[in-house]
Amino acid sequence: MSRLLRELSVAQVDGIVLDLGVSSPQLDRAERGFSFMKQGPLDMRMDPSRGQTALELIDELDGDALGEVISELGEERHARKIARLIKDAVRADKLHTTTELADLVSLAIPAKEQRMSKIHPATRTFQALRIAVNQELDELAAVLAAFPELLAPGGRCVVISFHSLEDRLVKNAFRDLAWTTSLPDKLARAAGERIAPVVEVLTKRPVSGSEAEVARNPRARSAKLRACERTTAPNVPMLAR
Repeated sequence: MSRLLRELSVAQVDGIVLDLGVSSPQLDRAERGFSFMKQGPLDMRMDPSRGQTALELIDELDGDALGEVISELGEERHARKIARLIKDAVRADKLHTTTELADLVSLAIPAKEQRMSKIHPATRTFQALRIAVNQELDELAAVLAAFPELLAPGGRCVVISFHSLEDRLVKNAFRDLAWTTSLPDKLARAAGERIAPVVEVLTKRPVSGSEAEVARNPRARSAKLRACERTTAPNVPMLAR
């Protein structure tokens, strides 16, 4: 964003919208490797011209590291068993496509749990691998650190996230930018602490889609929107605590 705005000779903007995650056209194209419903290569790169594919990442990681990725980024409770099945399949040269991976993951999830769940059993594992392949949380952290300088006073930043790890990063970033010291001004300035907020948080709780919206667009069911507004306070240091 910084580079593009410089090229356009724009110092600040009045609005920034981040719509995180994979777009529907990417999901719908089997050759991109994002979908567990359509057979395609285990790719998952948002930019297919660079970086590791999901299969290359799986090959590189040992079983424990793969289990940690699936557990932490997918919040999958059966991560260790899933990782073991995946690595066994790779050693047997039986893992090449998205549907093969989805079938493997399904074997690791108890049938009763699958019947009670509203999501496909492979959802969390695919999510974890996609996030790892594209370094999505690092990208999000970078833009959350950069946006205040690019936002004009009174301008707003709106972020739509699709899982709890993203939402937590956004929530914490907005909270930290709204934080101010409790010290008297003179002491605060001497200590280099912020005496005025960088942003005002506009959403005390994340905004979710209505039942009608989710009925029209099921992919909106996990979307959460948070928003903040840049303050007009002059010379506000960006660093929080």
